[in-house]
Amino acid sequence: MNKKELIEKMADKAGLKKTEAEKALKAFEESVVDTLKNGDKVTLVGFGTFAVSERKARKGRNPQTGQEINIPAKKAPKFVPGKLFKDSVK
Repeated sequence: MNKKELIEKMADKAGLKKTEAEKALKAFEESVVDTLKNGDKVTLVGFGTFAVSERKARKGRNPQTGQEINIPAKKAPKFVPGKLFKDSVK
């Protein structure tokens, strides 16, 4: 399912126009991103948690040359599904 199909499904299930569903999805995306940028997490009980994971700096190897390289520390978004979500997908 791509973003367009998701918007159509949201509009159908919620009884909204596609433009309204698109605005709602965009607002959700922006809200999650803004919250994660501020260092907080978003928890949707039963669905899951969006958070930021900090990865330490480490050494790696260039697969083409075998040369050792330094991989800098960085922050990466992660999603941990909730129990209800996991159980419903099984």
